Amino acid sequence: MPFKQKLAEKTGLPLKALPSSYQKVGDIILIKLFGSTAGQHKKIGEAVLEMLPYIRTVCMIKGIAGEYRRPRAEVIAGDKNTTTTHKEHGCLYRIDVAKIMFSKGNLSERRRLINQIKPNETIIDMFAGIGYFSIGIAKNSKAKEIYAIEKNPTSFKFLKENISLNKIKNIKPMMADCRFATLPEKADRIIMGYFPGTERFLPKAFSLLKKKGIIHYHNVYKQSELWEKPLEQLRKRAEANGFVLTRIITKKKVKSTAPRTYHIVIDAKFKKQ
Repeated sequence: MPFKQKLAEKTGLPLKALPSSYQKVGDIILIKLFGSTAGQHKKIGEAVLEMLPYIRTVCMIKGIAGEYRRPRAEVIAGDKNTTTTHKEHGCLYRIDVAKIMFSKGNLSERRRLINQIKPNETIIDMFAGIGYFSIGIAKNSKAKEIYAIEKNPTSFKFLKENISLNKIKNIKPMMADCRFATLPEKADRIIMGYFPGTERFLPKAFSLLKKKGIIHYHNVYKQSELWEKPLEQLRKRAEANGFVLTRIITKKKVKSTAPRTYHIVIDAKFKKQ
């Protein structure tokens, strides 16, 4: 029986008032409630705990706010502690879901990136967060060195904890705004796992790239802008910073972020002019 139907039977609430899905992070469930349903949040939360006995806490997500994209979350059932350990691709991620967003929609993208890493690569993760990309690459590839840059103090704390938790030796965490970070070497591959407005950070990315290298460029665009606008931005900013775009390896929609608006990623190869 689908989750939504089970929840309706448990609560006695109409199907149209209930969420059709949830996000599981560690032993915490995140759900979105709207309109009058939000007033029934405690009843819904308790029902979810009964349905999923392996879950410790149910949180209602009200949105994302601020530069650090901090979730607006409320515990509606279970333990009030919102810190948990999430397992993915054999990696452990310690996270506080009330302070840091964990995107379930990027799961396939994290897996896809790991498969592209070549032995002995130097990688710069410009927006490392808690190690979403860096941890998986370090655990599941033969990368030589990964520089993980993060400026949010809360995320950086968990980044360091996750490096230790996964017993990783080849990630160098750096608490800094990536635009002003000074690194001891340049990269074969740069991950720009951030949006919106990622184009603003491209000049710094090119300054950190070797004479030949790959940039994984994430951003948000309207359907009408695909794929002309992002490709033109990459070409123009490459040329302005002494590089040429030599090959588009991949371009794809990762997920929808609003009606006819998408989080996209382009894997692009560049060389110094």
